[in-house]
Amino acid sequence: MAMKKKPVTGMKDILPREMEIRDYVISRIKETYKTFGFSAIETPCVEHIENLSSKQGGENEKLIFKILKRGEKLRLEEAKEELDLVDGGLRYDLTLPLSRYYACHANDLPSPFKALQMGNVWRADRPQKGRYRQFMQCDIDILGEPTILAEIELITATTTLLGRIGFEKFTIRLNNRRLLKAMAAYSGFAEKDYDSVFITLDKMDKIGVEGVAQELIAQGYDKEHVDTYLALFEKTASDAEGVRFLKDTLGEYLEEGVAEDLVTIMESVNATRAADFKIVFDPTLVRGMSYYTGPIFEISMDEFGGSVGGGGRYDEMIGRFTGQNTPACGFSIGFERIVMLLLERDYQIPVQNGKVAYLVEKNMPADKLLTILQQANERRRNGEQINIAIMKKNKKFQKEQMEQEGYTAFEEFFIDRM
Repeated sequence: MAMKKKPVTGMKDILPREMEIRDYVISRIKETYKTFGFSAIETPCVEHIENLSSKQGGENEKLIFKILKRGEKLRLEEAKEELDLVDGGLRYDLTLPLSRYYACHANDLPSPFKALQMGNVWRADRPQKGRYRQFMQCDIDILGEPTILAEIELITATTTLLGRIGFEKFTIRLNNRRLLKAMAAYSGFAEKDYDSVFITLDKMDKIGVEGVAQELIAQGYDKEHVDTYLALFEKTASDAEGVRFLKDTLGEYLEEGVAEDLVTIMESVNATRAADFKIVFDPTLVRGMSYYTGPIFEISMDEFGGSVGGGGRYDEMIGRFTGQNTPACGFSIGFERIVMLLLERDYQIPVQNGKVAYLVEKNMPADKLLTILQQANERRRNGEQINIAIMKKNKKFQKEQMEQEGYTAFEEFFIDRM
């Protein structure tokens, strides 16, 4: 059987230029989130299949890479369904593993606990631009904080990070799952239909108001309910006044404090911004995960044409492990998409002391080569990046290649000049 050079579909090899960008972004993530008090943790890439299939991951549960039982536990002849053959799977996100982690270690952690988690996740998805079957996620979560201070801190920390790696004029879209439910109830939809209605609403940016109306009516919903529902969106502004309008309109259908909290989040984030962005109220924002219970948010960038991050409050997930609900809120940035955008714009990593290449003539005597090595090490101790390479015949091409790798200065060493 012939060996295959290309990686498995949906996965990729990472070349040095991209790896350099990835390492830089990771370093900025850790530096920035540390200033906000987040502590780094790590969880295994394999989770119990019972946890992964607990109906909290939405559509992602259909994309699990499952792991067969091993040895005597794998009894093919006795299996009646797929789950009889598996006992684990590769994690499809970092939120579920974090919830299990906290349920297991809560007594050893501070409260509230501010967690930073970075790692690969896997989804058996259809690969496309910016989407792979193996990709890195970067999450920050605040566990044990019931107030909107958690939302404000998460959004502020994430927007600060994006500003520090060169992004500007992006948008934070904000909504609340309880507001979504209140709008559906006010319009006459039954509670059992909320998830179906929200799935269709989530297509608003792709098919427009008329498309959403047609789909809802085709699904058998009353036209009067659909018209009432969609009229709310057409009348709602994308700022704090839009939130206040819905509060006045929905009345008793909306829980007390929901509108006020959204306004406070928007005003607080705006007042403490450390980057160039805007925060807007978007009543059509749904977020696909069924575990969200309160405020939800997404990052959108015009240059990408879609979301590059999102999150929200999920106060009931940890309770699935412990029997007691724990306030929880998180924000995940689309690490792979951010790296892709930086590569597309030919982003140059800031280097404090520059990157210097020493080009050494071939067959340099050992004593003279030692002098060059000692000089390079001395400069490295002072923080400079020094790359020593043998000088090629086509020196011009060699320099051009190294310039593409970020080298800004060259020093040449010849035998007869040492």
